[in-house]
Amino acid sequence: MADFTFGDWKLTPEGKRYFDEINKLADMEVAVGFQSGQDPYEDGTDLVTVVAYNELGTSDIPARPFMKQSWDNHQDELRGICEQALASVASGGSAAKKMGAFGVGLIQKEIVDGTFKPNKPSTIRKKGSDKPLIDTGHMRQSVKYVVRKAGDST
Repeated sequence: MADFTFGDWKLTPEGKRYFDEINKLADMEVAVGFQSGQDPYEDGTDLVTVVAYNELGTSDIPARPFMKQSWDNHQDELRGICEQALASVASGGSAAKKMGAFGVGLIQKEIVDGTFKPNKPSTIRKKGSDKPLIDTGHMRQSVKYVVRKAGDST
């Protein structure tokens, strides 16, 4: 990082740490959701497949866009957590981890509290509940985040 000076003034060590962290964040991204190949269901079904079917819908399952609604319904909160996360950098906190944990909570909350098309009577009989997206809790518990180099999809 360049040595930031203004006239005869130089950054304090805390100021240098802050700008070092901000520069690192510029090359990073926080991906929140479900990781392909991880957390399969007990019968081997890929979790990401189940998520996609529920989020986008199929010929038999109505779309229940819990991920899209997590972001669309919480824009003010997302802006606020980004501001808080950046402010935490000054005290040595990790902005990326704070944003990731917040995103996980948003998706989990939407799975539980979101308003979606109801389950069909046959689905209710099969799983014993009329709550869409909730069966064993596996999908909700599998929401994760990763902090990675921007553009790196691994």
